[in-house]
Amino acid sequence: MKLTKAQYEEIARFITTLRPTRQCMRKLQERFPSQSQSTLLSIFSQEYQKLTKRTHARHHDPEIIEIYYKRYLDDIAVDPTAPVLLNLANEVNFSPALIARSVLERFLQDQDELPLTKPTLNSMLRDPSLIPDSVLANQVQQCIINDCCNGPLVDCIKHAIGHEHEVLLREKLLEKNLPFLDEDQLRLKGYDKTPDFILEVPVAVEGHVIHWIESKASFGDESSHRMYLQDQFWSYWNRFGPGLVIYWYGFIEELDSNRERGILLKDEFPSDIVTLSSFMALGDEHNRHTRDCKTDRSQEAV
Repeated sequence: MKLTKAQYEEIARFITTLRPTRQCMRKLQERFPSQSQSTLLSIFSQEYQKLTKRTHARHHDPEIIEIYYKRYLDDIAVDPTAPVLLNLANEVNFSPALIARSVLERFLQDQDELPLTKPTLNSMLRDPSLIPDSVLANQVQQCIINDCCNGPLVDCIKHAIGHEHEVLLREKLLEKNLPFLDEDQLRLKGYDKTPDFILEVPVAVEGHVIHWIESKASFGDESSHRMYLQDQFWSYWNRFGPGLVIYWYGFIEELDSNRERGILLKDEFPSDIVTLSSFMALGDEHNRHTRDCKTDRSQEAV
C-alpha cells in the first residue's frame, strides 16, 4: 500500500500520542480504517524504534540504571508477584525489554560466580529460565512478552516474517518461470553483499529493465529507505545493474524517485513483467505483420 508523504506524516503524528500497548493497534485502525493492519503495525514499530533510539542514552546512563535497579529491589521486597519492571517501563515510557536488559545486567554485576558477558546476557534474555533468580526471571519474561517492538521475541518474529516474504517472492519467480540465483548461491560465487535474488535473464517492469529483486517485509519510510539506499541498494546497482525493491507493507510514494537511475519501488510482486522471450515473440509478431502488410500492398499494386 503506497501512502503520500502527507498521509504517512499524519499517521506518524498520531502514533506519538499512543503508548506501546496492545490497545494501540486498535486505536490506529479506528483512526485510519482505510489502511491495512500490517501497514499500520509496520509504521508503528518503526516510529517506536526511532523514539527508543532518541531516548536510549538517557535510560542507559549508569546513574539512571542504578535508580531503576534500586526501585526494582524495593518494589519486589513489597510484592514479588507484581509486574514491577513492566510497570517501571510504562512509567518512564521506555521499552520494557530494554529496561529488563539493563536491570538484568546490573543484577549480574553482583553475581561473582557468573561472568558478565554479552553472550551470557543475550542467552538469558532469550531464555529467562537461565536467570539464577526466579523472581527476576519472571519479571524479565513479562517484559519481553509485553514489548511489541524490542527484545528477542520481536527479533524472532521479524526474522520469521522476513523469511516468509522471501519464500513468497521465490514462489512468484518460480510461477513466472524466471531463472534466478538466491543469496546462498551468490555467496558461493564469492559475493559478500547481495540482493535476495539475481535474475539470470533480465526482465522489464513498467518499461524499466530489472536485474535483481530485493524483498523488504516492512514499510518504506524516509529514514529506512535512505539507509537502505546507502548501505544496500546503490551497492547492488553498482555490481548488478538496475533492480526492483518490494516493500511488502507499502512505502511513501514520493520515495519512488530513482526509477531513471535504476531502482524501482513496488508494494507487491509486479503483474506486468515483460520477459525476453515475450519481447522477442512480440518482435516476431510485429515483423510478420509488417511482412503481411507489404505483401498485401504488393498484390494490390499488381
